Amino acid sequence: MDWRAIGAAAAVLVLWTAPAVAQAPAAPASYDGLKVTFCGTSGPLPVKDRAKTCVAIQAGPAMYMVDVGPESTKNMQTWRMPMAAARAVFLTHLHSDHLGDLGEFNMQSWVAGRPAPLVLVGPPGTEKVAAGFNEAYGPDHGFRNAHHEHGSVKLPIAAGLLEAQVVPVPASGAAVVWSQDGLTVTAIVVHHNPVTPAYGYRFDYKGRSVVVSGDTIKWPPLAVAAKGADVLIHEAQNADMTKQLSQGLLMMGNPRMSSIMADTLTYHTTPVEAAEIARMAGVKRLVLYHITQAGLPMFTPEAFTKGMDAGGPLDWRISKDGMTIELPANGQDIKFGQF
Repeated sequence: MDWRAIGAAAAVLVLWTAPAVAQAPAAPASYDGLKVTFCGTSGPLPVKDRAKTCVAIQAGPAMYMVDVGPESTKNMQTWRMPMAAARAVFLTHLHSDHLGDLGEFNMQSWVAGRPAPLVLVGPPGTEKVAAGFNEAYGPDHGFRNAHHEHGSVKLPIAAGLLEAQVVPVPASGAAVVWSQDGLTVTAIVVHHNPVTPAYGYRFDYKGRSVVVSGDTIKWPPLAVAAKGADVLIHEAQNADMTKQLSQGLLMMGNPRMSSIMADTLTYHTTPVEAAEIARMAGVKRLVLYHITQAGLPMFTPEAFTKGMDAGGPLDWRISKDGMTIELPANGQDIKFGQF
């Protein structure tokens, strides 16, 4: 008798037969404030232990996403995050590494019990993304409804849809795009040309605030919009490492990928520049995400962030998948954790 196989089977059975309450919020039920979870922290390149870009922000009992990159839904389910509490996804822009897991996240949060369509907020073109995923997952939703909706289990197909909310380019550079249940979300125009428009987002809830940059070059208007925030989550790409990678690809006989990597130098922010934006904004904490070089042979945290402290005191850190930040309502505490 293979006891190891029996043990493995038992473990799987426990996981799949756990009661519904196992799908509990990552924060205690009594918790009120903002809670950030980094569900994906890499760029487009495959990186072990890092999904593509995805940030979850819980405001009280509801959960909101900033981008849903590939592999991020698996992380959320592994950590038993409150999928059914999802209310909206805010797309910073329409690059694939920021929306590639959208169909899976929409489906899984619906199956978990999300009671209404998932609102997809983003720049012009977001309506096409929503319509495309709705069409692609249409048969799947029909099959799941037909098979699983019986007794107390309800899977209304209408609740499984993505509902687009297109954000026109704000004339002033920033505009409130969500105001509900004490949460205000402001879209901020950033610079990721030729990907335009591209947005960052500021979340304000009960005296606490988090800003997510999205992809951008160093952009002083973002610092203005992030003024006084508790936490700035800013993309970062080390230019020297990118140049090394581009040159290495060329030497290996891959001029195509060498050229593509070199192109990325024109529309991202270096860690040093992200620190400069954080100081301009006067934020309490800076967290770097969208770490394109993580996992490459030349990557070390020390080399990646070299020069960040030269501009003066700043509390900063590099994100990794599973990092959490808790900001209790109407307080001052900023608590970092890890799944």
